[in-house]
Amino acid sequence: MTLRLLIGTGNAGKVAEYRRILAGLDLELVAVDELADAPAEPAEDATTYEHNAIAKARAYLEAMGIATVADDSGLEVAALGGAPGVRSRRYFGEDVSTAQRNRMLLALLDGVEDRGARFVCVAALALPDGTVETFSGEVRGEIATAPSGSAGFGYDPVFLMQGDGRAMAELTAEEKDRLSHRGIAGAKLRARLSGEPR
Repeated sequence: MTLRLLIGTGNAGKVAEYRRILAGLDLELVAVDELADAPAEPAEDATTYEHNAIAKARAYLEAMGIATVADDSGLEVAALGGAPGVRSRRYFGEDVSTAQRNRMLLALLDGVEDRGARFVCVAALALPDGTVETFSGEVRGEIATAPSGSAGFGYDPVFLMQGDGRAMAELTAEEKDRLSHRGIAGAKLRARLSGEPR
């Protein structure tokens, strides 16, 4: 029986990635903006990615009655003590564009030698029977001195992949789905939904 699964985010980039990662499974994938009566995106006010992801998945499930996957992700920079972390989207202000956010991050790290960083993603799957499961992924790298690449979204242009040297925004969609923090978490989610052993 086909499972109807809501991708619980208003972020078009995330929706596109989950559509690719979960392609070919017996799922009817639904985006929030395809639902006429969809609620506003739940607040991300917890202190961990896991709690934020679970809260969002449960909120959409309760509002719409549809199995939901939602995630929380963030960039953690060693020189900033792990910031921006769970506040990645809001760290530099609520109404700051992606390009501005990247410029502000690079300005904070001007002259800093230790540019180590990691991307973290936790995806939560909430099912109508009350089951909630989480799937995590992380990827290590460092912060560039200037943005590069035009793919991806968020901090992708300033995050250099460890052992690769390219910014995440320079990866092809197939590479990002395989190598990124969301790709790693999504592969675990895909295995769960397809019944494969994890």
